[in-house]
Amino acid sequence: MKIRSWLQSWQHQRLLRQLSSPSYAFVLEPPPLDEWVSLDCETTGLDTRRDHIVSIGAVRIHGQRILTSQRLELLVRPPQGVSANSVRIHQLRERDLARGMQAEEAVLELLRFIGSRPLVGYYLEFDLAMINRVLKPVLGIALPQPRNEVSSLYYDYKFRQLAPHRQQNPEIDLRFDSLMQDLELPQSRAHDALNDAVMAALAFIKLRQLLGQH
Repeated sequence: MKIRSWLQSWQHQRLLRQLSSPSYAFVLEPPPLDEWVSLDCETTGLDTRRDHIVSIGAVRIHGQRILTSQRLELLVRPPQGVSANSVRIHQLRERDLARGMQAEEAVLELLRFIGSRPLVGYYLEFDLAMINRVLKPVLGIALPQPRNEVSSLYYDYKFRQLAPHRQQNPEIDLRFDSLMQDLELPQSRAHDALNDAVMAALAFIKLRQLLGQH
């Protein structure tokens, strides 16, 4: 325990030194009890090095409740146009995004919304790669908050179900539609960042209950 405490303290001090400004130190404070932020991004494509964010959605979770009154929905103006295929997916045209924020401004607003709360999402690694590419040059570090990956929680839940039946390496469908249907959770036809963040939050709360984490 002493070694773990020392390591956590050392990591905290190292991140503090790497912050570009003391005004961002709030991201390293202890998080509020039983609170999380579920987030999602819509992008111009799936290349984390070349594509760009076009919208960000986030909603806070407290205990077993989604705080829909505490939500964030941002349009982001990409530095170049959006393809027809991209528009078909997220329904955001160039003229819609013309009134959007600069990417740096948007991720800093997201940062203030998150605070030090742990993060929730479905295939969160992609969203955070897109966000951190913009944020890290400004903040000095990548988002340091703990992450809760919905697909990993769902895998753990299904694996526990199948383990008593001695199934070796069971095939588990991790597609979001399949996951939501299996959990008997409502799905919205709307495909936007805020809606996807809310649905990920629903799955997170249900899975915590099923895994006995509430």
